[in-house]
Amino acid sequence: MSSGSGTLTGTGRLFRFALRRDRLRLPVWIAVGTFMVVTQSVSSQALYDTAADLAAYRASVGSNAATIALAGPPVGLDTVAGAVAFEISATVMLIAALMAMFTVTRHTRADEEAGRTELLRSARVGRHAPLLAAVLLAALACVVLALTIGVATTASGLPAPGSFVLGASVAACGLVFTGVTAVAVQATGHTRGVYGLVGGLFAVAFVLRAIGDIEGNWVVWTSPVGWAQATHPFSDDAVAPLLLCLVVAAGLVVAGFALLDRRDLGSGLVQPRPGRPTARRGLLSPLGLAVRLHRGALIAWTAGLALLGVVYGALAESVETLIGENEQALAMFGNPDVDQLVDAYLGTTFAITALLASAYAVSAVLRARAEESGDRAEVLLATGTSRAAWLGSHVAVALAGSALAITASGLTTGLVRVAQTGEAAALGRMVGAAVSYVPAIWVVAGVAVALFGLLPRLATTVAWTAVGLFLLITMFAESFDWPGWVGDLSPINWIPTLPLEEWTLAPLVGLAAVAVALLAAGFGGFRRRDIALG
Repeated sequence: MSSGSGTLTGTGRLFRFALRRDRLRLPVWIAVGTFMVVTQSVSSQALYDTAADLAAYRASVGSNAATIALAGPPVGLDTVAGAVAFEISATVMLIAALMAMFTVTRHTRADEEAGRTELLRSARVGRHAPLLAAVLLAALACVVLALTIGVATTASGLPAPGSFVLGASVAACGLVFTGVTAVAVQATGHTRGVYGLVGGLFAVAFVLRAIGDIEGNWVVWTSPVGWAQATHPFSDDAVAPLLLCLVVAAGLVVAGFALLDRRDLGSGLVQPRPGRPTARRGLLSPLGLAVRLHRGALIAWTAGLALLGVVYGALAESVETLIGENEQALAMFGNPDVDQLVDAYLGTTFAITALLASAYAVSAVLRARAEESGDRAEVLLATGTSRAAWLGSHVAVALAGSALAITASGLTTGLVRVAQTGEAAALGRMVGAAVSYVPAIWVVAGVAVALFGLLPRLATTVAWTAVGLFLLITMFAESFDWPGWVGDLSPINWIPTLPLEEWTLAPLVGLAAVAVALLAAGFGGFRRRDIALG
């Protein structure tokens, strides 16, 4: 593939170069996906170690619409292995889809946007070579993810055939969205547009799958997520849905190559509409521009966390039935009394939501780095806009937006609880529990700001690594009996588990002080360093 004079000339070398560029990113994606499956396997085997526990679980979630919408078809719940596939498959399929989307986009549209593809094409590189190299790399990552899931899940004690079918279903979903991304990068001329389009299509596919599974009808077959989950690992172990995914993925990749021939380098098939002759008043300030740039992502994250709050609230009534006398499950929530079990569950869900809101805050802060590396910040800073005002506008949106997103989750959870219990006070309790995590979220955002100001070239990688570490520590430090100081490394763990525990002021003040220090370090570093060069 690296020789010849056709449109695929140079594919082999580009593939090896892309593999080298992603030699750290892809192993992290694969490790996270595999770790989540193995952790779910180990915890489920501990939680449902008797037939009575498994029967209670099946009775609770088998007909629960909210659980089915979130997880998938309630198939194979008569075994622990089936419960594992039911609970984790949708989440890992999302990871595979995101891995494929970021990989293909990074080596196609992002390179075009930065001008790197034009430089490569000036050498002996065919027109189709960058896209093929990116697709091959994403496909390889999906295959490796499938194998690692199969091997690791088998090693955790689950049956080997179902373990590899589970891995194959995850990879199949990733391959479909590899094809979706191959088409999307032709449609839009901007990386953000690709992410929005592919992310929106995944959301549509997820909703269609949820509707089909809840109603038990044909709608599930309109979704690639539904196709992948129709393999029913550890029960049917069906292969036909995998073949459907492969055929559709191949068709989408072919369509991507065809569309590539219909557009100019650096542009998309869908041209942006002309802008207004004069800017709106809101765009005449750094903050107004930042709000406009972040608007789409903020709306999406807020809506997503609000919907998650509805799901978590709807599941609260099933907690006592689901867990019952299961000692391992009670240990996960700190061994609360039976009458406190729902509050313990809700406190755990707010910690998860806080981690997600932290991820939004980091992505919003890193948008400033994208603007800087894309040479757009330099243009603004050449005017009367100060560095502090420019960076402060992005940071302000990140801090306020993350607070808004987690508040929306608390609000929807509270509204569901009011509908369930008839207690109006539940709304205030849920909103208060959610808002209490805001200082911890701002500490995570502060880490990203400090990295942006002091170590800009490493900011993206290290900031997301920190988010991943905080996730692992928050969710698994107690379960894995890690030392207490390890748990204290996550700012989320500093917050009392509301509404179960009592509210205290000291952790909030301490976290606020840490956040201020990190923000000050980031702003100070940005003021002293070179723009774009870092």
